[in-house]
Amino acid sequence: MVTADLDVRRALANALDQPVVDISPLGGGCVSAVYGARLGDGRRVVAKVDETGEAGLPVEAAMLRYLAERTALPVPAVHIVTQQLLVLAYVEGDSLFDDNAERHAAELLAELHALTAPTFGFERDTLIGGLRQPNPAHDSWLTFFAEQRLVYMAVEARRAGRLPAALLARVERLAGRVERWLREPAQPSLIHGDVWTTNVLARGGRITAFLDPAVYYAHAEMELAFIGLFGTFGRVFYDAYRARRPIASGFFEERRDLYNLYPLLVHVRLFGGSYVGQVERVLTRFGC
Repeated sequence: MVTADLDVRRALANALDQPVVDISPLGGGCVSAVYGARLGDGRRVVAKVDETGEAGLPVEAAMLRYLAERTALPVPAVHIVTQQLLVLAYVEGDSLFDDNAERHAAELLAELHALTAPTFGFERDTLIGGLRQPNPAHDSWLTFFAEQRLVYMAVEARRAGRLPAALLARVERLAGRVERWLREPAQPSLIHGDVWTTNVLARGGRITAFLDPAVYYAHAEMELAFIGLFGTFGRVFYDAYRARRPIASGFFEERRDLYNLYPLLVHVRLFGGSYVGQVERVLTRFGC
């Protein structure tokens, strides 16, 4: 670890043309190593380091810059990006949310979801958990969700040897029937795409930053479903969100579970294990 820290210290100093006064590892880096550092000019930064150059740091930087330039969502500023190094501004906060923070998150995400585009998808492929997230333009949300989210990630999980062939066939069967439960939204909404607890920071009842985005234009219910899957926010958030944007009936009772099949498949691809059983339970619930 000492050698790694010294290498990062040198890389930061060279990239920012500032001496690194202090540096230490931070938790939460499942794709690349993450460090916090204090520079000679007093600034604090966060550095993500990927020795292989395969973690997609330039894609993460592009997503953060997109959000910073086109939305009001608070995200850390990008200082430096290469294939192996991403340096971000340090943002104060932690992932503990009181009611005021949940209300602020609802306000911010409702505003984000009000941003639209002509088609579903995005201007480029993005990442979720370090995995490629394809975003070809689609006029139909149902087709996009079925093909580019459910089937795509199920095939990737199967290729990784973590999803049984029988479950892949069942996902494909469900994907061919999504119109039974889902409807086309009035228009595509920009979503963060990966709002789980450690990807959000708060301080003093206000959200200070959303981290590690997986952006694309989708049905806003994708975001709302993901938030519930891992308990990022609770009832206070949903009530505050609903005061700004409607949540159609049937979301909590049915559609939330169907939308969450995608992040569950992402977790199967990454980790396998108990997530396979969760995927099977969702498929069974929807008769596939």
